[in-house]
Amino acid sequence: MAITNHARVGKALELLKSGLGPFVERELANAYKDNAASEASRFMGEDRQNAKKPVAEWDAAALLKLMWESWNDVFRKTLGPAERSLLSELRSHRNNWAHQGTFSGDDAYRALDSACRLLTAVSAPQSAEIEKMKTELLRLRFDEQA
Repeated sequence: MAITNHARVGKALELLKSGLGPFVERELANAYKDNAASEASRFMGEDRQNAKKPVAEWDAAALLKLMWESWNDVFRKTLGPAERSLLSELRSHRNNWAHQGTFSGDDAYRALDSACRLLTAVSAPQSAEIEKMKTELLRLRFDEQA
């Protein structure tokens, strides 16, 4: 059975989570030292699902929100305005995915590309897997047009 665009985006979000988790945890530790966990909780507010987990194990939505909320204090030092835009876009893609939204081929490619670019910016190896997914999606698209 063929994989759907919704499933592709879901897989990309899993890879985004595994690639961003260590980066986010490291940057928080660099910025806040021993207070990193309490600062993460402060930015996130009441997040019962992730409260007991280390930041590196948080889901993609929580990591993206944490990066967004703590941008000026933590992530602006290592990432630029382009990555901030990717972060915003990925939050929208993730919300669309979580609410069972549909993804056209173009939308799925855009979500994959944004995830790949952010992972590349943080030097996460998961970007290579998403790059393969992008290539496969383009191949399918070209096959359909032929």
